[in-house]
Amino acid sequence: MIKYKRIVLKVSGEALGGESGAGIQPPVIKLIAEQIKQVHDMGVQIAIVCGGGNIWRGETGAAMGMERAQADYMGMLATVMNGLALQDSLEKLGVATRVQTSIEMRQIAEPYIRRKAVRHLEKGRVVIFAGGTGNPYFSTDTTAALRAAEIGADAILMAKNGVDGVYSADPNKDANATKFDHLSHMDIITKGLNVMDSTASTLSMDNDIPLVVFNLNDPDNIKKVVEGEHIGTTIQGKD
Repeated sequence: MIKYKRIVLKVSGEALGGESGAGIQPPVIKLIAEQIKQVHDMGVQIAIVCGGGNIWRGETGAAMGMERAQADYMGMLATVMNGLALQDSLEKLGVATRVQTSIEMRQIAEPYIRRKAVRHLEKGRVVIFAGGTGNPYFSTDTTAALRAAEIGADAILMAKNGVDGVYSADPNKDANATKFDHLSHMDIITKGLNVMDSTASTLSMDNDIPLVVFNLNDPDNIKKVVEGEHIGTTIQGKD
């Protein structure tokens, strides 16, 4: 039984960079594509938002003295590179895929058009949303929340690299960190938990979009989540 029939899968740039979290690692991307295909073959409609942190982070550039908007635009281009790499892997597996960008670059991808994206999903194509929101100062977490609301997704799946849920503190640094099984969107905001930025959390809460945070490293985890098996941390509701 499928619990979530239309999902937005948020994949961090670091996940695409493998163990080092840096650069584009085709063997790693192939493994992620195989997981996506497994769920696609079940009939789930899949949209994907890729981060760009494996290549470039706007915040890092700004901290080094760059103008923040310029640095963020560079980060948006990094997400397009990741999206194209993931598209290549998916199509080699026989999964029809479209990349849509919020900043037009027609030679390599479609411009983002909501109705067209929904139509692709209805026809069984995977849609990769690249280029962030198209605006500086907004993260790809916010992009995932925004696109999920626009396309009427049943849930946002946040696939983490080596992290199996939301903890009270960094489990790699604090031995007393406790894992949460369930949280509300308001909990994320008030407790200051490092799941997604406050804009994305508020947008998800206002549109009542469930969020599931789980470990991408287990090859069956995406399938388990869409089937409703409880893994990781589920974030839902205001209270």
